[in-house]
Amino acid sequence: MIIYSRQSLLPVFYDQKSIPRPHIINRAIRRQPLHAVQGLKNEVITLEHFLEQLKFHPVEKIEYDLMHIDKPPDRGSTAPSGLVLRSPSYNDMDALAALQAGYEQEEVLTKSAVFNPAASRMNTEKIFNQEQVLTAELNGRLVGKINTSAVSFSFFQLGGVYVHPEFRGRGIASRMTGEFVSSLIAQGKAVSLFVKKSNPAAITVYRRLGFEFIADYRISYY
Repeated sequence: MIIYSRQSLLPVFYDQKSIPRPHIINRAIRRQPLHAVQGLKNEVITLEHFLEQLKFHPVEKIEYDLMHIDKPPDRGSTAPSGLVLRSPSYNDMDALAALQAGYEQEEVLTKSAVFNPAASRMNTEKIFNQEQVLTAELNGRLVGKINTSAVSFSFFQLGGVYVHPEFRGRGIASRMTGEFVSSLIAQGKAVSLFVKKSNPAAITVYRRLGFEFIADYRISYY
C-alpha cells in the first residue's frame, strides 16, 4: 500500500518486498509534486530504488530512531532552581513562536529549505490551538517547549521538543519531557517520537527517561 499525504509517500509493505504495480505509484506522483518518502527504513529504501527507475533521485536522506514509552518515566533529573513547567497562555504567543522558529530551523528544515517566519508563526498558532503544549519558564522567560504532534487510538506522538541554546545542558529538556510524557500516559495512551540519529544528546535523554527503540525510520527528500 502507498499512502499519499501532504506531498509525501508513505509505503506500507507488511513485511513483503513487492512493489505495487507501476501505475499505482505513477498515479500518486504524476498528479501531485513529490516532496518526500518516509517510513520504516527498509521499506523506504525499497521504494527509493523503484523511484530511481522513474528518474526520481533524493536530494537529502535523514535517519531517525523511532522510540516509545508506555509507563510513566523517571522524573527525578536535576533542573535549575525556579524552573516552572506550565501550559502556555495566548500572552506567551510571541515567546512560543520564537522557540518554535528555533526548533524548525534546527530540526525540521532541510538543507535546501528557506525558513518562512510567517508560516512558522501560523504553525505555532495551530499547535497552540490544536495540540497539547507544555512550556518551561525560568526567571520569567520561556526557555523551552514540548507538544504533541499527532494522536492515534493508542499513542500520542511527541514533537517540537526544544530548549533555547543558552539554557541547554541544565536538565531542562529531561524534566520538561518527563512531566509532559507522564501527563500524556495518565490519559491512557502510550507515547512515541522520532529523534534524529545525528542527535545523540536527545537520544540519551529519551533513553534515561525510559523510551525504548522500536525501529529505524527514514525520510528521503526529493
